[in-house]
Amino acid sequence: MIILGIHTGGHDGTAAVFDDYELLSAVQLERLTRKKGDGKGIPLPAIDEALDIAGMRRRDVDVVVTSRALFHARHYRMPPYRRFEDWINRMIGRGKMKVMESELFRRQVADASSIFRTDAFLAEYGFRPDAKLVFSNHHFAHALSALFFTDWDDALLYTADGGGDNVHYSMRHLKDGRITDLFGDDRWLLRPRRVDSLGLAYGYTTQALGYRMNRHEGKLTGLAAYGQPTLLDDLACHFKVDDNGEVHSDFESDVVMRGEIFRMADGQDPANVAASIQQLLEDVLLQSVKRFVERTGAANLALAGGVFANVRLNRLLCETTGVRETFIFPGMGDEGMAVGGALEFLLQRDGLATWLDNRRRLDSVYLGRDYSSRIDQVLGNATGVKRYNGPPGETAAALLAADKIGAIYEGRMEYGPRALGARSILASPAQRDVNQSLNDRLERTEFMPFAPYVLEEDAEAVFDVHGGNRYACRFMTITTNVKEDWRERIPAVVHVDGTARPQIIERATNPLYADILSGFRTRSGLPVLVNTSFNAHEEPIINSPEECLRALQDDRVDFIVTGQAVYGVKDLGVAAG
Repeated sequence: MIILGIHTGGHDGTAAVFDDYELLSAVQLERLTRKKGDGKGIPLPAIDEALDIAGMRRRDVDVVVTSRALFHARHYRMPPYRRFEDWINRMIGRGKMKVMESELFRRQVADASSIFRTDAFLAEYGFRPDAKLVFSNHHFAHALSALFFTDWDDALLYTADGGGDNVHYSMRHLKDGRITDLFGDDRWLLRPRRVDSLGLAYGYTTQALGYRMNRHEGKLTGLAAYGQPTLLDDLACHFKVDDNGEVHSDFESDVVMRGEIFRMADGQDPANVAASIQQLLEDVLLQSVKRFVERTGAANLALAGGVFANVRLNRLLCETTGVRETFIFPGMGDEGMAVGGALEFLLQRDGLATWLDNRRRLDSVYLGRDYSSRIDQVLGNATGVKRYNGPPGETAAALLAADKIGAIYEGRMEYGPRALGARSILASPAQRDVNQSLNDRLERTEFMPFAPYVLEEDAEAVFDVHGGNRYACRFMTITTNVKEDWRERIPAVVHVDGTARPQIIERATNPLYADILSGFRTRSGLPVLVNTSFNAHEEPIINSPEECLRALQDDRVDFIVTGQAVYGVKDLGVAAG
């Protein structure tokens, strides 16, 4: 059965294709439109791209699973209590979009299909008449995306974000072959919405410091280490965790929360504001997660939702809640809804026992388009671009050891917010000033150091890697302490607080990526390399070969390494072919 998962929530539009339990592809709309976080409307380009990667078209889809998010007003059934003219004039307006969760609450109906013109939706977008359209629960989809890629039989599933399906959190417990809903399931869909989102509070603080909400929260996470939580008491008085572990606030509305945060931040040192909201997030969520762990006795912790893009928080939860292992789904934001929604459909179709039996751990998230057949043609035929022959991994390693900055463009595009070796910029970690020089070239303003990647056999020697965080470290979703004797040797990847956000790799997953690092280690004695996203300021990660070529010509990097060769536009100190 071919299952297409989509998310249409206004940001992070995404499509994912499953053949039953096999995830074939996943594509974020931003990678195609080149608009960071794009999610406006139905993500048709992402749908077609994900299907094409899987060798399919829309009419091959058996089931479309979508989050209960933004849809055109024309796709909703007319409420029985409205006159037809009123519905046309007030609701259908040209291009008007409506949030389904709000419409469900307004009508006090929990069944999304009862208010939606399913047949018209499927027909308009070219799906078969006999295809099914199914709606997923926002937070359950998040939770399942994390749980499915584990082998646990006992876990707390904790989600947190800016909101979805009328809640900002959910908690569930997997134990003895069943999942128990503790908070945030569909029972909350028709209840009055609580204003208790730490995700929104963090987003409003991001805005208050002049950055963009739902985009620049990571800047605050990095900036926090430079400040003191001087506003913590003022912020914390608005939030509490009850005896059950649920988070509450005393704000009357989101507008009031935003206004109060802007008032507090006005005139304050930005680093102190960032430190304050980071400390609030850590204090409140640690208290909440600990209480749910105590209530359930859960042995492991599965995390998803945009709040868990916060790698400092993830480390704290991993190390202080007493769980054996923590896993954060690599598409932790709303891009994860497309994957999680399809998994929710499979759970409903097959039952939990079968669903659990089909789980598997992730090796990678290389789920996008593979341009290997085109990239060398585009680079090799470009005017002014030189091709450097010889083993690509060895050549790239030599250039990196000589303090050149390169980018790897190999295999399928990554899914999720992190560059993980398919579209990554690489550099030596030996000089701290590489951060500023690279940020200048990429037109970035960053407070976080660049992340390192490390071979599995070297990980524990350099970082505090253990059974609890090793799996999460494969996807750069958690920070770890850097061993004291390595901090001065690899300063470009060590934050001011002595931590890093490593990616642990195996050669089998990406041989070229591993070979470059092995060669660099042989030449320099350093077992890590800088890995940062191959993009410029405010752009999504590089996707197409043409975008890769433009970045090289614009001097974002000194060279590009592919599976076939190394390319540059200036003298790199090696012989060109």
